[in-house]
Amino acid sequence: MRSWCEMELVGCPGMRPLPELTADGRSTRVHVLEGGSGTPVLVLSGAVLNSATLTGFARLVAEDRTVILADMPGQPGLSSSRRVFGQRPGSYGLWLDALLPQITDRPVILMGHALGAVAALSSLPSPLVERMLLVNPAGLADPLFSLERRIATGAWRLSPSERTSARLLETLCAPHRAGPEHDSHPLQEWMTLMGRHCRTVPVPGMLRGEEFSDWHGVPVTVATGSHDRVFSPSLLHGAARRLLDANVHVIEGAGHLAPYEEPERVRDLLNHGGD
Repeated sequence: MRSWCEMELVGCPGMRPLPELTADGRSTRVHVLEGGSGTPVLVLSGAVLNSATLTGFARLVAEDRTVILADMPGQPGLSSSRRVFGQRPGSYGLWLDALLPQITDRPVILMGHALGAVAALSSLPSPLVERMLLVNPAGLADPLFSLERRIATGAWRLSPSERTSARLLETLCAPHRAGPEHDSHPLQEWMTLMGRHCRTVPVPGMLRGEEFSDWHGVPVTVATGSHDRVFSPSLLHGAARRLLDANVHVIEGAGHLAPYEEPERVRDLLNHGGD
């Protein structure tokens, strides 16, 4: 799996690795793709995803700004594979607090997708964070129950294959148009590989009060897919308003994997916030 990640990153023109870092006792791999003159963005990926799966998104965003990709420890990728902090997902914030000053000396946009939003929300506000973009965010509410997704996840865990990976991805993505160009999802190969070689953990629910940092005063944009069946717009609206004084921007045509399904729309949110 590490070889697959290395090959994907090496194959991305202009992508360069930083020396291996240690943050809160976990070895961490960070890659940088130099880009346009906009404020750099640090992207934290969702559960079971990583920098290598985000190279296409990074190339798109690099037209506007430098992209920094950090593999989260405890997730399949190039950082430490050791499970993170037992049952305390909010402790990802401690890792991010230690990592941020090692990778930038100027303010960045902090973008957290799904589990990456947990790290962002539980980290301490910093002058190195100009604003935040949380996409399909975990941490604000408990995920919705879906029998269909649970069945697809069980089949994928028991027998990881291209077929079961595709079925699981269908439960996470928005319904797509029929046609040969949609026969293979871009994450299908990675999900099959991961299912064969890794164990997954449940998506974290709402952060506890002591794990949730006070981000008032920092511009925060919350966005989720119109078809997100894990953290739907209706589920997030109240929590985003109450906890972050933010509205929820709905990404039409996307499910729970918005940076992969509608990367142009996520790029627009980086450029213009929720305006």
